[in-house]
Amino acid sequence: MSAARGAGRPHPSWALPAVLFFGFFALVPMALAFGLSFTTWNGLGEPRPAGLANWHALLTDGRLTRSLAVTALLTMVSCAFQTTAALLLGVWAAGPQRNRAILSAVFFVPFLLSSTAVSLLFYALLDPNFGIVPGDTLGTTSGAFLALVFVGGWQFIPFHTLIYQGGARQIPEVLYQAAAIDGAGRLRRFRSITLPQLRNTAATSLVLMVVGSLTYFETVLILTQGGPGTDTAILPYLMYESGFKAYDFGYASAIATFLVVAATALSLLLVRVTGFGAMRSTREGM
Repeated sequence: MSAARGAGRPHPSWALPAVLFFGFFALVPMALAFGLSFTTWNGLGEPRPAGLANWHALLTDGRLTRSLAVTALLTMVSCAFQTTAALLLGVWAAGPQRNRAILSAVFFVPFLLSSTAVSLLFYALLDPNFGIVPGDTLGTTSGAFLALVFVGGWQFIPFHTLIYQGGARQIPEVLYQAAAIDGAGRLRRFRSITLPQLRNTAATSLVLMVVGSLTYFETVLILTQGGPGTDTAILPYLMYESGFKAYDFGYASAIATFLVVAATALSLLLVRVTGFGAMRSTREGM
């Protein structure tokens, strides 16, 4: 510890409040949900042991396959949409344009709103009788799906824009000056300098997007309620239906545990594939 303090590093005890907070509000609930997945409980009385019945029902439930497909598709499309928009806006916001700071602050406003407030706002805007968009957008499969993608992007693109903006500001200006002297145009500088220098930033943003998409719930509940039919019933919504509509909390806990395991495995895979865990500074050696 003395060596760590001599190197100017904080004492490990500084992390204790965060560790306790995470343990109490994350690890303990996950452990309780895992234990509850082996029981039968309707929310009243004492849970009764059920063995592997909930897990067997989950793995043989056709809704799980459908829900996984919808969740995966929503995650991929949302990540593609948010990454493209956030990257372009972030690089632009890092530039010397007039009123850049004011516009950046305006762009960030949607992220300050709660998901519930944003969902209610767009639900009113998309109402087939009183909304500003003609037609029943939420009544069609493609319309409901694209609405979820757009509303999620509208709220969370500002956050990822801020990440890319910070990354773009760390790119040494001398690289752009040297490229300009060599006759490289704006597009070539963006492709050959900006994008490679932002690879670590993109990895960070992507991991956060994927984890956030897998826990997407409020917008689906308010906008589509899993409809039309079950076309937008993602895994968290399936868990909600099982627990708070069917009052089968044992089965809902099995879905929740499955979701945690799937999200953790996917996050670790992304860390491995993108090199997020072994990141090194792009400015190293400069």
